[in-house]
Amino acid sequence: MKTKLAFKSPEGKAAVLKSYDSLLEHWTLPNEKIYVNTRYGKTFVVACGEKNAPPLILLHGSAMNSIMWMGDAREYSRNYRVYAVDLPGEPGRSEENQLPFKGTPFAEWLYDVYNSLSLEKASLIGISLGAWLSIKFSVNYPEKVDKLVLLCPAGIGPQRTSFLFKAMAYIIFGEKGMDRLYKKVNGNQPIPDVVLKYQKLIGKNFNYRREVIPLFSDSELKRLSMPVLLFVGEKDIMIHSAKTAERFGDLLPQAKVNILPGAGHTLINLTEKISHFLEAAKP
Repeated sequence: MKTKLAFKSPEGKAAVLKSYDSLLEHWTLPNEKIYVNTRYGKTFVVACGEKNAPPLILLHGSAMNSIMWMGDAREYSRNYRVYAVDLPGEPGRSEENQLPFKGTPFAEWLYDVYNSLSLEKASLIGISLGAWLSIKFSVNYPEKVDKLVLLCPAGIGPQRTSFLFKAMAYIIFGEKGMDRLYKKVNGNQPIPDVVLKYQKLIGKNFNYRREVIPLFSDSELKRLSMPVLLFVGEKDIMIHSAKTAERFGDLLPQAKVNILPGAGHTLINLTEKISHFLEAAKP
């Protein structure tokens, strides 16, 4: 199977990354923008917070990059050395090849990121695909994960197969349809114009992944022995949130499971709750 690239064209890639760099200029905290080496190519990382603070890795969802963490990083960096990492094969500055969901390449990639950053252990916060990756890594390398925060994760409950058809229906109506689609994904919450504009730029130039993300087995999920916090949105149109919460709670009764009323797939304004969990879970 031919490896798929993140961007549809060099021109589209240039447009998305130019806008990305412009948005990164507003990352108001002192930060470092670095590239680290992995067996799957270069990986881009935005790091902030005290260098000797406990490490916290942030993993974004598909069709996005680390800019989504800009607001949250301010809160997390009060107590942690924060690493916002661009996933490979997504519209960021990491390697453009899209890794297969099956097997261990994604987990191996993150293992190499740990090594390149000289991290023995770190806490993980992931959203959607980033949450799936967080689970994938934690299942394969549980000794590397201190605490685990999952926001609307793929891989636990089934994906909504109807989402693709709904998306296609909205796309038919052009830009107004796209506005409505992004609003649906966001649980009908308002989206800042600058964010909506950037999402549409990515949508125009990114090669969306069509594969169904594999579900984790019961035995795999039961390996998550570290403190775990899960959030799902009640009105998530991409993933069955109720089934996700029920299955996760049944398999991991010690995990903290939250269904957010009225929320969609994009979960916001959770930094205070997450920070409280991270601090309370400290030994």
